[in-house]
Amino acid sequence: MTIKEILKHYEEGSMTTRQIVDGYLEKIHAEDADIGAFVEVFEADARLQADEIDSKRKSGADLGPLAGVPIAIKDNMLLQGKISSGGSRILENYKASYSATVVERLIEAGAIIIGRTNMDEFASGSSTETSQFGVTKNPIDKERIPGGSSGGSAAAVAAGFVPVALGSDTGGSIRQPASLCGVVGFKPTYGAVSRYGLMAMASSLDQIGPMAMNVDDVAEVLRVIGGHDIRDSTSHSEDIALPELAPKSMKGLKIGVPKQFFNDSLGHDLEKSVRDAIAAYVADGAEIVELDLPILESALAMYYVIMPAELSSNLNRYDGLQYGRVAPGDTISEQVKATRTQGFGDEIKRRILLGTFVLSAGYVDAYYKKAVSARQALREQLNEAFSKVDVLMGPTTPTVAWKLGEKFDDPLTMYLADIYTVVANLAGIPALSIPCGDVDGLPVGLQIMGPAGSDAKLLDLGHWYEQL
Repeated sequence: MTIKEILKHYEEGSMTTRQIVDGYLEKIHAEDADIGAFVEVFEADARLQADEIDSKRKSGADLGPLAGVPIAIKDNMLLQGKISSGGSRILENYKASYSATVVERLIEAGAIIIGRTNMDEFASGSSTETSQFGVTKNPIDKERIPGGSSGGSAAAVAAGFVPVALGSDTGGSIRQPASLCGVVGFKPTYGAVSRYGLMAMASSLDQIGPMAMNVDDVAEVLRVIGGHDIRDSTSHSEDIALPELAPKSMKGLKIGVPKQFFNDSLGHDLEKSVRDAIAAYVADGAEIVELDLPILESALAMYYVIMPAELSSNLNRYDGLQYGRVAPGDTISEQVKATRTQGFGDEIKRRILLGTFVLSAGYVDAYYKKAVSARQALREQLNEAFSKVDVLMGPTTPTVAWKLGEKFDDPLTMYLADIYTVVANLAGIPALSIPCGDVDGLPVGLQIMGPAGSDAKLLDLGHWYEQL
């Protein structure tokens, strides 16, 4: 069910909140053992909250805009009193002492947090196979990965366990799994949604966003979680403006299509699905502008210098001295070494080593500073492109979902899954992935990117496509 359908049931009195919540919980119990979308389901809490909302509704009390809507959160968003592990053994028993801003806002709006979803360890991965709590399977084909790092959230939505789930996106971790699982995923403009209470991976790249089966539901949740937060210094001072989505003519829309988004790594059938989707906009009056943006070819290299550098710094806090897992050691140095050796998985260790290397004396100038400079050049070229076109369109991913284990031991090939998505994170711009067909039954996603602050326009364009 969509959010609007759920709220209509409540308005008409045809179903209670408890009935809705029980229905989702029963489906999770019946099917999630074979999918692994959730790390933990808050069953008792969800039922208690449902009963409280039903009681308030009977008494005529004012209720929030998402009252009684079940929502899942990625396991790197804090919920006070609940374990928040970030998919890592180092935090497997860590209970949050406060809630993330987005979680607070959902609860204030009446949403029911039904559970925490599986993820790649500390959001580092493209398949949800680096989680220390088991792999998640793609509900479309359970022999395949759901994408990552928000694979649990994407799988939960695709399997019908929840209408909406929150994910985090550092280099495509909302949009890539959304594409591979056939759902909608949105990365807002950097700073449009507070990161307070989100476990930091790469602070200049991280952004929280919603995933759902349709754009309307994404917009409904974004209206609640978006806006200024004094506790996040990168939060925008103005609230996010999201008017009601409505059908619009595409006449006058200029769509930029960078040739770098249609390179040799893109399969023919996948490319056809994406180009057919773009053609639908053109058929309604939009204009295609072919673009050549050579700097896009360097985006992945920039990302895999900047991201590990920030990650290695952020993960320094997990030392066993303050919170989380503590391993024994005769000295503080030995304790820290044992804690991190036992607590971190291989991919996290790989990224910490890479980040430490590019920040080390003798290499910071050769790698990190060059990547930061190139990132600024990327932003400038995109700003120039957006002076000529309204949005950029292309594929979300270079392939459809691959088999479980197929790329797990080949990190370089795995990293290529981010080739089209990292651009939006490096530039801090909004990006939307919507389903646009399939290849042999496996979903394909169309990615739409716009300049900073164009969140509403992207959602409008996605909503228009859904109505076809």
